[in-house]
Amino acid sequence: MRKLVKVTLILLALVAIAFAAGYAVYAFITKDAKLDESKLTDYGRCITVCDADGRELTSASLSARRKSVKLADLNSDTVHAFIASEDRTFYKHHGLNYARMVKALATNLTSRSFKQGASTISQQLIKNTHLSGDKTIKRKLNEIKLTGKLEKRYSKDEILEMYLNTIYFGHNCYGLESAAEFYFGTTADKLTLEQSATVVGLLSSPNNYSPFKNPEKCLQKRNTVLKCMKECGYIDEESYSQAVKSPLSAVQSAAGDGMTAYLSCVFDELDGLDIGLYDVKDIKVVTYADEELQKSVDGLETEYDAAIIVTDKSGGVRAYRSDINGARRQPGSTIKPLLVYSPAIEEKLVCPATKILDEKVDYNGYSPENHDKKYHGYVTVTESVIKSYNVPAIKTLNALTLKKAAAYAKKFGIDLEDEEKNLSLALGGMKYGLSLSEICEKYRAFMNGGAYTNTKFIKEIKLKSGKTVYRADEQKRKVFSAGSASLINDILCETVKSGTAKKLGSFPFEIAAKTGTCGNENGNTDGYCIAYTASDIVGVWLGSGKNNPTDVTGGGDCCRTAGTILKKIYDAATPPPLEKNEGTSIINIDKGEFNGNNKIMLADDCSPRLATMQIKVLKDAVPCEKSSKFTSPSIKTPQINVNKNNICIVLCYTDYYAYLVYREENGEKKLIYDGSWTEKITDEPDDGYIVYSVTPYYFDGKTKHFGKTVVLPPITFSGGSSPQRDAPNITKKDWTTE
Repeated sequence: MRKLVKVTLILLALVAIAFAAGYAVYAFITKDAKLDESKLTDYGRCITVCDADGRELTSASLSARRKSVKLADLNSDTVHAFIASEDRTFYKHHGLNYARMVKALATNLTSRSFKQGASTISQQLIKNTHLSGDKTIKRKLNEIKLTGKLEKRYSKDEILEMYLNTIYFGHNCYGLESAAEFYFGTTADKLTLEQSATVVGLLSSPNNYSPFKNPEKCLQKRNTVLKCMKECGYIDEESYSQAVKSPLSAVQSAAGDGMTAYLSCVFDELDGLDIGLYDVKDIKVVTYADEELQKSVDGLETEYDAAIIVTDKSGGVRAYRSDINGARRQPGSTIKPLLVYSPAIEEKLVCPATKILDEKVDYNGYSPENHDKKYHGYVTVTESVIKSYNVPAIKTLNALTLKKAAAYAKKFGIDLEDEEKNLSLALGGMKYGLSLSEICEKYRAFMNGGAYTNTKFIKEIKLKSGKTVYRADEQKRKVFSAGSASLINDILCETVKSGTAKKLGSFPFEIAAKTGTCGNENGNTDGYCIAYTASDIVGVWLGSGKNNPTDVTGGGDCCRTAGTILKKIYDAATPPPLEKNEGTSIINIDKGEFNGNNKIMLADDCSPRLATMQIKVLKDAVPCEKSSKFTSPSIKTPQINVNKNNICIVLCYTDYYAYLVYREENGEKKLIYDGSWTEKITDEPDDGYIVYSVTPYYFDGKTKHFGKTVVLPPITFSGGSSPQRDAPNITKKDWTTE
């Protein structure tokens, strides 16, 4: 018994020593952790945001967006939404939820990461106002200590109120009052049940769950919050059922004055960098903004809702405006170069000169039409793009296969849903669509040799001391070869010269562009123009954010708007030319085969210049088949007939061939004609059995290239009378014009 007591005492002593040591370590690590009450209620803090030249953008103040609200003024649904989703035991614990902490610790140890957190509302308030976003043991211990001090000094209602006034809701909205105004055009005290659940759902990732950028994800997250409220008993089954069936009610607020839209994107990006806003409050955020260009973009008067973005080659945003808060829309024909023609070129399925039959088609009941309600016969890939014909695009996608198109979409960072993998994808038929920023992001692949760069607003972040703590990623993501990019650049430059973007054709330098228009049976809802040089890309969307019918067109209104912006950009400078030759080869093809048979075939080495034409293809996609039209000329059987005492041979017309005509009579062969084409060769032979033959040849100036001899049907000729055996009736339709 004594031995057991002794062992127990030793163990207790060891535990006490371990506890004391642990507490000593804890006390040492957290010795500098001080609760600053001013930080809890100071809503006027500011991060300095600068343009590309380092000039401060004064409208970037956080205090301009932050407004306080009293907890007592909020309805119960709003308060309960936060409690149910963020901290169900908020009013029961003393700042820490030990059960959640143990569970999160186990999960993180298993995954060897910090995937799961266990922060209470009190902890979140401390982290947001006093600490960095670093996921370290030291920061966590400081958080625990300061949370304890917070709970001792303030009531639960006071803590919750301070939390609601400091939390970030995305789109540069700090505090619940600002969020209510921005997302719903109302005040925090008037938020409905559904609206309250929506804003709470934003907290875990404001950018990812934005109702304007990702409405489906936002809706799912909102419904998850509603489910939490039901589980906690804050709403009954009937209220829950009605709420989850309701659509999102977020309003698409206007961009606002000055650089409001641009700055909203800056803070969204900053939030996504995993650098806590409160941790970096004394740093300078240097953007890519061109303040004068931004003023021009903001000042553009448009008849429709507008979204405009200007980025440099690296993806840095020089100017940005969005009356629809960056919402995703159907991309229309802007998708054709991205997911149809560049993949088809890359897969060596087509080249710009490939001819496609534009005709009425039916794919299991899907019968697309061109925008002009006409069919145009055989058209080249270039013609199809510059005129934005739909049928050739769908035919190309069908030949490419949806599987391969989806693979290229994934390379572009687009994960297609199963229901999107159909032929309407060629016309921009997508479930969620793309934002204007995302479309321009993909088009930068054509500017960068087949590799696109992410869109970014922040160039670098500097401490007050001048030390750089963040620099934008310049990594390029390869999608297709430089050759494919060069060929698309060729095509889209032609679109400006003679296609749907010809309103941009007056510039004294090279511009590539693609337009697009979307609508419904009532009218157009979306118009696009994506225009780029070797240094900048301008994206313009005009239309109706509420899908009301308009008269907007990509080739009209959008091109004019893009042109105005391009004039501003290049008012005193000229961009370098676009790369249109890298990875490509210029080849000579047989003009007759191309025009007559819609076939791309290498020309004879000895072909006359007028019989060939030049096209551009990928270096490793030069056609193997070669014409022998001139090295081995061929003709169909000429027409032969008898007129009185004369035999008449009608030769097939050709610009290039000459003929040898032989007569074989009574075992003797004689050349009766050697020369270029003439309509008729006549002959007056003696009586007898006669066989004529014709040999075509081509003379390239050095060598005669002879073709296959054509032997005509024999004739028995007697004394000026009609032949004993009539010549065959060979008509014009049977002979060639080659």
